[in-house]
Amino acid sequence: MKIILLGPPGAGKGTQAKFISEKYFIPHISTGDIFRKNISEKTPLGIEAKKYLDEGKLVPDEVTINIMKNRLGMDDCKNGFLLDGFPRTVTQAKALDLFLNGIDQQIDKVLLIDVPKGLIFDRMTGRRVCPSCGASYHIKFNPPKIEGKCDVCNSDIVQRKDDTQSTVKDRLDVYDKQTEPLIGYYKSQGVLSIVNGTGEINEVFQNVKNILKDIHR
Repeated sequence: MKIILLGPPGAGKGTQAKFISEKYFIPHISTGDIFRKNISEKTPLGIEAKKYLDEGKLVPDEVTINIMKNRLGMDDCKNGFLLDGFPRTVTQAKALDLFLNGIDQQIDKVLLIDVPKGLIFDRMTGRRVCPSCGASYHIKFNPPKIEGKCDVCNSDIVQRKDDTQSTVKDRLDVYDKQTEPLIGYYKSQGVLSIVNGTGEINEVFQNVKNILKDIHR
């Protein structure tokens, strides 16, 4: 089973990816994790990627595609995989199709976890974390017992820079620009399915399983 997971930041992709990987016994392949691994191991591709990241630039498609080809060629991907964070562009999607066609394979399903922007904004801007012990909170959905204080160690809880209103807006704008063409690309191939991501975690996963049951026999 070869799956691509799409969805905006804050949609719960990480949680659903873990569930899917465990249920269907396929590796969860995250672009970010692969970049970090290649960089820490100082592989030729990692060294090249680091040059761009250190300058605050996006890693070019060609470098990203080569890193992903290398990862998808590993033994644990023989029975399938779940891609998270790749492809991000139609160029990357076409390169992935070309690579898979070359080994007589194809993407079985693209899952788009759909969550309204307003809810994502609430989810992300309301997140708080304790810098001392790492405990996580949400001012609306999981508030601390004492406002502004960690339940575990009583330290002041803080908002991460990634979760400020301006940063969240920028991240959502970038996602829209990148992903809209991808959605059209996979829709035209007949492999795109939309998952309602607004419910409880287990409810969302049940929706995922309902979609995947036709290709998992």
